[in-house]
Amino acid sequence: MSRAEDTRGSRNIGQEQRKHQREEFRTAVRALLMTPLMTPAHDEFPSVRRQADLLRAWFSRETGWPLHIEQEGARLYKRPAELSATTRGLPDYDRRRYVLLCLACAALERSESQITLRLLGERLLQLAAEPVLTSLGFAFTLGTQHERRELVAVCRTLLEIGVLQRVVGDEEAFVQTRGEQADALYDVQRRTLAGLLAAVRGPSTWRPEDAPETLEERLSALVDEHVADSDEGRRTALRHQLARRLLDDPVIYVETLDAEARAYFVNQRGAMAARLCEASALTAEHRAEGLALVDEICLLTDVAMPAEGTDAHATLLVAEYLASAIKRSDALAEANPHRIEFSEHEIVAFLRDAKIRYGRYWRKSAREAGAERELAGIAIERLEKLQLIVHGSEGIRPLPAIARFGLGEAEIRDPSDARRASIAEGMGPA
Repeated sequence: MSRAEDTRGSRNIGQEQRKHQREEFRTAVRALLMTPLMTPAHDEFPSVRRQADLLRAWFSRETGWPLHIEQEGARLYKRPAELSATTRGLPDYDRRRYVLLCLACAALERSESQITLRLLGERLLQLAAEPVLTSLGFAFTLGTQHERRELVAVCRTLLEIGVLQRVVGDEEAFVQTRGEQADALYDVQRRTLAGLLAAVRGPSTWRPEDAPETLEERLSALVDEHVADSDEGRRTALRHQLARRLLDDPVIYVETLDAEARAYFVNQRGAMAARLCEASALTAEHRAEGLALVDEICLLTDVAMPAEGTDAHATLLVAEYLASAIKRSDALAEANPHRIEFSEHEIVAFLRDAKIRYGRYWRKSAREAGAERELAGIAIERLEKLQLIVHGSEGIRPLPAIARFGLGEAEIRDPSDARRASIAEGMGPA
């Protein structure tokens, strides 16, 4: 082999190695965004450990989120840019269940390295009886099947996160038998438990007389970060806030920003989007009304759209209906396109008609009489989480990004026709 050939071979190997490094870095970034509290059981954890230094530097520079990576796991301390957002949170969790989750974590923090489901329930009973909670009307007794199911739901959340690891047992049997003839045993992963709260300052660091009082004040105090009193410090804080929203939220609308943030965003959004997309493999969608970073393979999201299933199909149909209705409205085109409002009744009526055409593709329960009301509620909730609509007391207001789903009339193809066409092509001349 000549020296020139040897040089080209070495260059190709180097290029492949750099390409692999970039792809692994992107994989690690996406994994941490979706699973900010990661245990060694996650498939992407080895990539995260190998890319640890680059990941720490990138998240610190672009978002201001601290990243801790150890042998026992990784924790990206994501902090939401908007504390008032009502579309965040764990599925099927209300305020009561979040209280139970916090009480369960407090009980586990004081427990041994192993705990049973029944013992965890007893510890929750003790903590729930605290005067501060009872004075607010909170009660938890484990006396009903519903309350036992709530405890099991909290345990399954902790299992999914990695705080608990099941050794033996069956949670469902515990629900059905009042916990008298069934139980479950768990290992407590203290490292994971310690990283569960993504706060700048822990709640226990306040003296009782200095502690914030309202829920809004407490949330703000937990994530309040120091901002340097300089132009550069304020610009950095703005950049971090906008980057967090672009990575964590479906879209940023210019009208939602204050004057200072809007000026920075308008000037910097192109460069900012390029940097974030390069590292996360997202695609930027620039519109006059704002900016969205879109995952074209629908994996870097809690609510995929489009997606498979009846609920997802109904949601896509409603989005297309709203987008098309806006597009057809002459008055709206001359005025403000995102100020039209629809009633929930209109959405229900639309899905009732859609059921006639598409119902044969839907699950059986969605074809029953009145099922369109439930489908409408699901579609509205999903669209609101994707920030494609605002659902308020006055109705449902589509937001500009919903225009991307104005696809027009769908064409329904019979699979048997496609098979016949394929056979006919195969019988033609060579």
